Amino acid sequence: MGRKNGPRHGSMQVWPRKRSYDFLPRVNWAPIVEISTKFSNSAQKTNILGFIGYKVGMASAYLKDNTADSLMKNKRVIIPVTIVECPTIKIFSVRFYKNNKVATEVLNDNLPKELKKVVKISAKKINVKEAIEKKKDDEFDDVRIIVYSEVKKVGLKKTPDLAELAISGTKQEKLEFVKANLAKEFSITDAFQKGIVDIHGLTKGKGFQGPVKRFGIDLRSHKAEKGQRRPGSIGPWHPTGVPFTVARAGGLGGFKRITYNHPIISVKKFSEADSVVKRVFDNYGLVKTDYIILAGSIQGPQKRQMLLTAPLRPTKKQLKKQYELIELR
Repeated sequence: MGRKNGPRHGSMQVWPRKRSYDFLPRVNWAPIVEISTKFSNSAQKTNILGFIGYKVGMASAYLKDNTADSLMKNKRVIIPVTIVECPTIKIFSVRFYKNNKVATEVLNDNLPKELKKVVKISAKKINVKEAIEKKKDDEFDDVRIIVYSEVKKVGLKKTPDLAELAISGTKQEKLEFVKANLAKEFSITDAFQKGIVDIHGLTKGKGFQGPVKRFGIDLRSHKAEKGQRRPGSIGPWHPTGVPFTVARAGGLGGFKRITYNHPIISVKKFSEADSVVKRVFDNYGLVKTDYIILAGSIQGPQKRQMLLTAPLRPTKKQLKKQYELIELR
């Protein structure tokens, strides 16, 4: 009788499998900035490369497929889509990087009093415009901004979410962009209008689960001793100890994950005449601000905050996709 092939189960790419401490993941912006010069989702040359959003839920979109060389070209199709509400964001502080480390961070002067009460402020309280003008080229390599979401407009909570965003363009263009937009409210239409985006966020938390659900190992025979939903052996007697590669029970979900290359179906400004605004979504409620419609599903439950970024590894197949929204169902 031939040997049954039973390779090990579960991805070892991200380890350990433990719940994340932060809801908004940190992003390595260096490769995204490099790629964004080739595949820009915005008409502006210098622009922010990310945005904070909140998952509303899923729906079915009735679309016209305008993708070149598609078998369904000029035909109407129905695909699953995800709606992400994106309230406006503002600049919290400006970071100057030198040798991939934060050299100085300058706090914005126009912060509301409510924000200062709920956020621990560690940046220097000096005039931002003066600090930008005094900066010399050899004192920094890159400029990024910390933004906060005006989530109070959505009604989900009061405490804003903060995230670091990169800016496209040269150093001087970034400085001028920051100086001109210190008091501006950024909308989702300023960051993304068409193309594809990546979603950085946390998966649903599923609590304590066994190795069958957690790693996908096979069920043992119904005659097996000491349980069916467990591994047959967890290691030798000597050397003592259980290898970390053995599938064991533990926490499942709440992991930081990235889903890549979601085509943008539509980016909508808030309008009371919009059918989506009038619709009540399960476990979420009403959409009260601007929102974006993305093809496919994304990680996390309703109300989960996530970071939309420019694509890290765009594919030709996803870049070619062009859909014309007719209605949501």
